Amino acid sequence: MLPELERIRGIHPGAILKRELKKRNVKAIALANEIKEHPQTINAITKERRKINPKLSYKLGNYFNVNHDYFMIIQAAYEVASYQKSERAMINPLEGKFRDSIFWDTRIELIDIERNKRSVIQRILERGNSKEIKNLIKIYSLETIKNEIKNIKYSFIPKYKDNIQKYINQSA
Repeated sequence: MLPELERIRGIHPGAILKRELKKRNVKAIALANEIKEHPQTINAITKERRKINPKLSYKLGNYFNVNHDYFMIIQAAYEVASYQKSERAMINPLEGKFRDSIFWDTRIELIDIERNKRSVIQRILERGNSKEIKNLIKIYSLETIKNEIKNIKYSFIPKYKDNIQKYINQSA
């Protein structure tokens, strides 16, 4: 039995389809043959590289004995969630650029990057890897980082000074 829509909102319909096929022990090619669809189409959907269209939603609805719009609703919910995520990334350029463990005590999408820039800079320089420090420089600029470093009173983490020397002072 396919999951209720509310439980899977925002998940790619291909992931739901793949899970259901595995649960029923049905191969993607067998499903494709049964609903008269190209095997490549089903394969691309289960790998989350292709969208569900209305015609396929109708066919899948018949096959799985659910409403014909079931997979279209999942697709729409997934697209809205993806759009929301991209909107947040435009508002907050930190999101997706740094490991969650660096900001373990807060939700990165809620950080005000202007008001909290000193804290963000310090944390990345203390705990970030080279890729994350390069992203930090892209977001804030070397000049801004150097100005904020002057106002950071102390850091007990040795990596902080090493990273300043390696990435900030060397880049001048």
